[in-house]
Amino acid sequence: MFCPFCRHPDSRVVDSRTSDDGLSIRRRRQCPECGRRFTTTETASLNVVKRNGVTEPFSRDKIITGVRKACQGRPVTDTDLALLAQRVEETIRATGASQIDANDIGLAILPPLRDLDEVAYLRFASVYQGFDSLDDFEAAITLLRVGHEGSSSSD
Repeated sequence: MFCPFCRHPDSRVVDSRTSDDGLSIRRRRQCPECGRRFTTTETASLNVVKRNGVTEPFSRDKIITGVRKACQGRPVTDTDLALLAQRVEETIRATGASQIDANDIGLAILPPLRDLDEVAYLRFASVYQGFDSLDDFEAAITLLRVGHEGSSSSD
């Protein structure tokens, strides 16, 4: 780590702390040459491999944009979407992989979206699970109903 003041090629870590969201580490460093202190933030990179093979950095904003379309006309707020995107990112990062397929991100969106809004879930699932017929929709609705019966009997 180069010192931003004198460009000395080394620095000493004085303090390390996890950031508020837990996804990055804040390090306080001191240069042994000039003695000045500076802060660095470290995050693990996460890249998305798209269907065409192109790799790009993970973006919560893209999740929000995609899910917002499925939530059109539904009682879902921007805060709800931001929390959903955060949950998805945490799930993906928990796998420990540095690269993930775009389709796997779509599939990771489904469980928290189901909890958020079932109609939006069906809209989104129809794309990412490749629904081809009404039978696919009926099967998904049946699974939703079974989930409701299971949760109401445990109350």
